[in-house]
Amino acid sequence: MSLIRKTAAELGSMIAAGEVSAEEVAAAHLDRMAEVEPKVKAFLHVDREVTLEQARAVDARLRAGEKLGPLAGVPIAHKDIFTTRDMPTTAASKILEGWRPPYDATVTARLREAGLVILGKTNLDEFAMGSSTENSAYHATHNPWDLTKIPGGSSGGSSAAVAAYEAPLSTGTDTGGSIRQPASVTGIVGMKPTYGGSSRYGLIAFASSLDTPGPFARNVLDAALLHEAFSGHDPMDSTSIDAPVPSVVEAAKNADVAGMRIGVVKEFAGEGYQAGVLARYHETVQLLESLGAKVVEVSCPSFTTALPAYYLIAPSECSSNLARFDAMRYGLRVGDDGTRSAEEVMALTRAAGFGPEVKRRIMLGTYALSSGYYDAYYGQAQKVRTVIAREFEAAYQQVDVLVSPTTPTTAFPIGERADDPMAMYLADLCTIPSNLAGNAAMSVPCGLADEDGLPVGLQIMAPVLADDRCYRVGAAVEQALESRWGGSLLSKAPEL
Repeated sequence: MSLIRKTAAELGSMIAAGEVSAEEVAAAHLDRMAEVEPKVKAFLHVDREVTLEQARAVDARLRAGEKLGPLAGVPIAHKDIFTTRDMPTTAASKILEGWRPPYDATVTARLREAGLVILGKTNLDEFAMGSSTENSAYHATHNPWDLTKIPGGSSGGSSAAVAAYEAPLSTGTDTGGSIRQPASVTGIVGMKPTYGGSSRYGLIAFASSLDTPGPFARNVLDAALLHEAFSGHDPMDSTSIDAPVPSVVEAAKNADVAGMRIGVVKEFAGEGYQAGVLARYHETVQLLESLGAKVVEVSCPSFTTALPAYYLIAPSECSSNLARFDAMRYGLRVGDDGTRSAEEVMALTRAAGFGPEVKRRIMLGTYALSSGYYDAYYGQAQKVRTVIAREFEAAYQQVDVLVSPTTPTTAFPIGERADDPMAMYLADLCTIPSNLAGNAAMSVPCGLADEDGLPVGLQIMAPVLADDRCYRVGAAVEQALESRWGGSLLSKAPEL
């Protein structure tokens, strides 16, 4: 098996044993990127020599006897929303085109400490606002299963890179489903940790009470290894939880759901869902029952109000966070010819630098926070958020985890929803409640839809700081289905 087809865990073991060097592994993935990247377009920035220098440095650390983690030398694709001191960080926006930060995000720094080799920066919806990676200011990314389809968003570059075997691992951020939805439509594993379980320091903020860094991988164990590598308390992030990282790697190796109570969310399996998605979902629920889990139906009626609440809260936080892009300190500056006021330069810069979706959300958020409307919109949405969190708490009194489809449909054609924001927003219907409540949630592949042969994801939701439960259930589903399929779901993907 070629190096690009090996799991991250296998690559880490091979590098540690001296069977292959980190440089050789990085070079193999860079060669794969050169082959398929013109079709997939997962990356915004790649510098082959910088990547190979990183790999050689890891090889030198290992030769010197330094004790590194199990992913030392393993390549990773990094979402271009995390600051990187040696690469541009643009958040896929023209307003930050070419910006090189003077510091690393905590997630970036922890990847480097663990010896992972950053292959490059991946594409995303501008400032992480979108569900298709069509809102990037640079180019759309394509789904490796079908190049005419979207790879999900906002972390579509990261999901596509892993699904196309350009990288065994990647990072993403999940604000309303931006890890789980791309993972679902590209047939890989994506995890949103508990909010505060992974550091937001150096993550270019969209919605500060929702943004959560997390891992992508082609299997559950690899995702767990990456989760542990960059998670944990960070004093640089005021929302970081000062608690141990849940034992997710151990849970991924303990794929036993016998005796677990699994709640099926009644509200997430009805009208508006693709038939093939529901078929694979119901089959997977039956599979869990056959593995010894107790399945019960759970009703969370306020989950149906999560979408409108989210689209008041997230744009409100976005309008505040993006005020810092003012043409005065860094990034793009338009019209500064000495004749215009600072206000005029700021207005011209923001008009030229922000894309349509970012402008839409800034305007929505500014309106929701404005005098006379704050209580009616933002205040009411926060009350809905509290009710949703309480419904989760009540549900977890009855069950260990909740399950649902990750997204109502498989990947849709590029351009199909570009002019219909409401249709686009519905892609996150099932994922948003976990962001509002701050709990843990994962998407794991559960088959292909009959209509189009595209991947379907199962969403597994767990209480705050019970991330390990997602990995335990996800690993059980993965092992049972791969035994049935005779390999991973990605083995069924067409060759690029």
